[in-house]
Amino acid sequence: MTTVELPGLVDIHVHLRDPGGTQKEDFSSGTAAALAGGFVGIVDMPNNTPPLVDRASLKKKLSLASSKSRCDFAFYAGASPDNAAKPVTDPPVVGLKMYVDQTYGPLRVASLPILMAHFRSWPNDKPIAAHAEGLSTAMAIGLALLYDHHLHICHVSRRGEIELIRQAKEKGARISCEVTPHHLFLTEDDARALGSLATMKPALATSADQQALWNDLEVIDAVASDHAPHTLEEKRGDDPPPGVPGLETTLPLLLDAVSAGRLSLDQLQRLLRRGPARVLNLQLPTQARVEVDPQATWTIRGSELFTKCKWTPFEGKQVRGKVLEVSLRGSPVYRQGEVLAAPGTGQPLEAG
Repeated sequence: MTTVELPGLVDIHVHLRDPGGTQKEDFSSGTAAALAGGFVGIVDMPNNTPPLVDRASLKKKLSLASSKSRCDFAFYAGASPDNAAKPVTDPPVVGLKMYVDQTYGPLRVASLPILMAHFRSWPNDKPIAAHAEGLSTAMAIGLALLYDHHLHICHVSRRGEIELIRQAKEKGARISCEVTPHHLFLTEDDARALGSLATMKPALATSADQQALWNDLEVIDAVASDHAPHTLEEKRGDDPPPGVPGLETTLPLLLDAVSAGRLSLDQLQRLLRRGPARVLNLQLPTQARVEVDPQATWTIRGSELFTKCKWTPFEGKQVRGKVLEVSLRGSPVYRQGEVLAAPGTGQPLEAG
């Protein structure tokens, strides 16, 4: 068996549901899933219950993460209609998440004056990350240009969006973007077969949209899982919430793509470590590594995952490439299907 050693990876877009939704996931189970997927650091989104929009909610979330996390962590603060004048920037907040389009949870900013106020008040050394689809993408880019701010566009999924981002970058705009594994590996054809399990925002797109993402890999700064677990009962209910789990399948899917010749190992490391760290100015642990077997073939099964929700849209998919061992700060934290890190051993990620 020939193994390959990668540096410790970071996922800059996860929803660990803690506080307020711990029946779906919490910091302990979610960071166990992260380690099993090769990620030694995660950045958690703010749309919890309550959302992270002020120092009180930051203090509560930091206490939970510090006592439960098995890998390192940082947070996005949430933009709300009420907090533009008093932004939450204390560590480990590394960016502002702005929900421009409708999404799951209590956060959305639909007023142009409030959006402008956030762009004026948010510190220029931290990015604003936008959930913006279609025309909203153009609006967000326009605001970033007007205020000379770093804008990070989350889960890009359409050809028009990636083409617009390419042009904005060519014009010198301070723009970065991410794509998800489900938009790289699934399309609307898969959505028909998956039914309500494929409910997500942005929705799965056409094969032409998918191919545009692969064609413009050099424009993409990061692959992020948008790990958004819900219980099977919720997903199969009358009003299924959007989101799919992804922390444990992201790296295997990309390793499979390396095996198929769709990207190189260096591109994989750029998309899962160097690019994400640059987007959020993260100082990642140096004594962190991921040992993988790039030739190991195995079948993804939701029942075998560490995430609490125990399902995946990639159920039954055979992939080539498996995580064998992960170390953090020189100590093994995952090995051969067992998470070794104890809750509370994760540390806040620092700005680089």
